[in-house]
Amino acid sequence: MPIIQKKICLLGAFAVGKTSLVQQYVNSIFSEKYLTTLGVKIDKKSLQIDDTEVKLMIWDLAGEDEFMKIRMSYLKGSSGFLYVVDGTRSETLDTVLMLHEKIEHEIGSLPFILLLNKSDLESDWQIDMSLINELTEKGWQIYKTSAKQGDYVDEAFIQLSHKML
Repeated sequence: MPIIQKKICLLGAFAVGKTSLVQQYVNSIFSEKYLTTLGVKIDKKSLQIDDTEVKLMIWDLAGEDEFMKIRMSYLKGSSGFLYVVDGTRSETLDTVLMLHEKIEHEIGSLPFILLLNKSDLESDWQIDMSLINELTEKGWQIYKTSAKQGDYVDEAFIQLSHKML
């Protein structure tokens, strides 16, 4: 059985839930404690896709609202991206849209999925859903995730893995 290693980067603004999503996916846990990621934290997880074992190297990058300072060297060798937005903070979508544009310009087009995180707080969301619908019409794949409840977390990582193969 072939084994393929793929690097995924989670990108987004400060405090959108990137680390919590990784912890939910890799370890099936959620913590209410907020931990700031400094630089990058790397986790690993293997999964089976058809008859291929895929070893994911999951890079959880520090979020910044002035994220344009992202170290592009962290993104080198990436096979795909999970862009993470906090549904309760509309400006986090702006951050992701700027990041996506910068990455497409500097690295080129790679598979990605947009995660609208904190779906357990959807009644408090401030995201403009008409903008989300426009992105869907452009072909963006979007999941409403909850790191707290685990909603669509596994599906997002699995779907991105399919897109990268």
